[in-house]
This record gives sequence, structure tokens and C-alpha cells, in this order.
Amino acid sequence: MTTERVAAIDCGTNSIRLLVADLDPDTGSLTDLDRRMRIVRLGQGVDTTGRLAPEALERTFAACRDYRDAIDALGAKRLRFVATSASRDAENREDFRTGVREILGVEPEVVTGDEEAALSFTGATRELAGASPDDPGSAASGFERPFLVLDIGGGSTEFVLGGDRVEAARSVNIGCVRMTERHLRSDPPTPAEIAAAKADIEAAIDLAAESVPLDRAKTVVGLAGSVATVAGIALDLPEYDPRRIHHSRIAVDRVREITESLLTGTHDQRAAIPVMHPGRVDVIGAGALVLLTIMERVGAREVVVSEHDILDGIAWSVLG
Repeated sequence: MTTERVAAIDCGTNSIRLLVADLDPDTGSLTDLDRRMRIVRLGQGVDTTGRLAPEALERTFAACRDYRDAIDALGAKRLRFVATSASRDAENREDFRTGVREILGVEPEVVTGDEEAALSFTGATRELAGASPDDPGSAASGFERPFLVLDIGGGSTEFVLGGDRVEAARSVNIGCVRMTERHLRSDPPTPAEIAAAKADIEAAIDLAAESVPLDRAKTVVGLAGSVATVAGIALDLPEYDPRRIHHSRIAVDRVREITESLLTGTHDQRAAIPVMHPGRVDVIGAGALVLLTIMERVGAREVVVSEHDILDGIAWSVLG
């Protein structure tokens, strides 16, 4: 078996994540050596000020220093750093690029929304590609094509439709941090705030539908922290367990129950949920609302949750 050790970093609006993995292009296998996440809230205030806050930059740079040490310790020779919504929108994005370059020795690639969507799709579906949905022994058993992959981030959400490859994609500016800062300012949010957020999400779905034929979707695959947290709550997990969450199927009625509970609960009630990461307490209600609104719009009976996402797609893209 010929494997190559690579590193991938995904820097989003809310979190920055690292994956160091051994890839075997012949078998399509990806073996984790180190997968970690840190909430840095890079997008703090960007929707209001248009700039990356100094304290948000420093939190991100501190995580980059830790990640550099991990990459060096594991001997990964190739690294790709992909930055998404917040650093794409900010006026002072050059400060971010310079800091990353000095710490990690690579140029952060501020990808377009469409590129981000394609990477997410690859990461989420690579293990399913080519497997028969009728084969009970396959990873894709019961997963009908085409897939609609939803990557719900802090600042944006990517809609990607495809089977073995991307057929249509669109990135729109709805995410858990952006919707929280824009609308859900009370604790708990007021009905008027929730209604305003939902209207904003609906308008963004209209934009996505101009490029992505949402009515063709047969299986909705949900990615990223908000979706995984909703799944952990639905599964009543005592702690976050990616093995249990990966490829779990959460019915839309259960997503609705959880969303309503999160939006009507207080900060302390959300923080007490066993699977809740401290950095998601303030924004999880908005993330769940984005997921629910999309599911209702496309008529999805369930969401299939994937722990493999843009980070895995970035790793595979290192090989070209």
C-alpha cells in the first residue's frame, strides 16, 4: 500500500480545524493521525464592522502555532490551508494572510464559495462514491442519489448537489454566527428575532435554489458542528462521539423538536447539554434553525450526518 502523509487546515468563521492523515489514493482510504478543532470565532463582529478583530486574529494565530507543532511532530510534508467566509469578507484580510504565512509557511487559500462547496462534497461523499446503494454491505446502503450536501458554517452555508461528482453548488451568507449576531441577540431569542432570522434564511435558500435544483435531492447530508451537535442531542449521547454521530440519520420531526428547545432555552440550559462544545453554546440555536429551515424547504424526511467534510476534502485535494 502506498500512502502519503498530508496535513489540512480548515479555518472558518467560528472554528479552525486540523487533520493530519495518511491517504491511499489506490483504495480511497483516509486514516486519521490527528484531527482536532478549536473555537476561535475569527468572524467575531465581521458582519457589523467588516474587519477581523485583533483579539480574534490572535486566537486564530495561537491555534496555528499549536497546529504547526503537531504537523511537525507527525512529519507531514505537505499542507494545504483553506480559509472561508470571514477572511473572504474582511477589509483587513491581509493581516490574516500574513500571520498564517509567517507561522505555517504556506499561503492561506481564501477559496470561493463554489470551491468550498466542492471540497465539502468530496469530503462528505468520497467513501460513498462508487458504492451501490442497494448493497447492504456498502457504506452507501440506503443512501439514494443525488445527494444534497449542506455545510452549515459560522458565516455561510454551502449547498452542493451531486452523485459521484458535483453537479451544482452555491454558497450563501447564512451561518450560525452570522444569524446569531444579526438577529438572535436576546437570551433566549424573542419570537420576533426568530421570525426575522427565519425570513433571512428563507431568502438565502431562494438564492441557492437559483443555482441548485433542490427538488432533485434524494438524500440530505449535513456537515459541520451545528449539524453534528443536533445529532448528538438527538442520539442522547453522554459526550461527543464522532463514531456514533457519523452516518446517523435524524428525522426532521426530531430536528424540529431540538431546534425549538435550543431557541427557547437559556444560555445555561444549552451549556448543560452533554455534547455541547462551549464555543457553540451561543450560536447553536441559529445553526439548528438553518438546518431545519432547509430540510423543511426541500421536504427532507431526515438528514444523514457526516463527520467527514471539507477538512477531508482539503486533505484529498493535496494529492491533486
